[in-house]
Amino acid sequence: MIPSKLEPIAFGFVLSGLMSLIVSAISTAVAKGFGAGFLGLWVQSWLTAWLLAFPVVLVAGPVARRAVRVLLKPK
Repeated sequence: MIPSKLEPIAFGFVLSGLMSLIVSAISTAVAKGFGAGFLGLWVQSWLTAWLLAFPVVLVAGPVARRAVRVLLKPK
């Protein structure tokens, strides 16, 4: 089990992995199609994207939470 204090990091890891998986699949399919070599290109694109997405999610997540709190603050 992961200690609860690490939940934001674990959440960011899973979220960035899933989002980059989906987005890289769509981008690879649009750019190269579903022909031969698609899977290899997709995996390479996904891993590269995930390496960048994970730290971005860790930094952008708290900023986005604060922005949402400001937008939803009762007047």
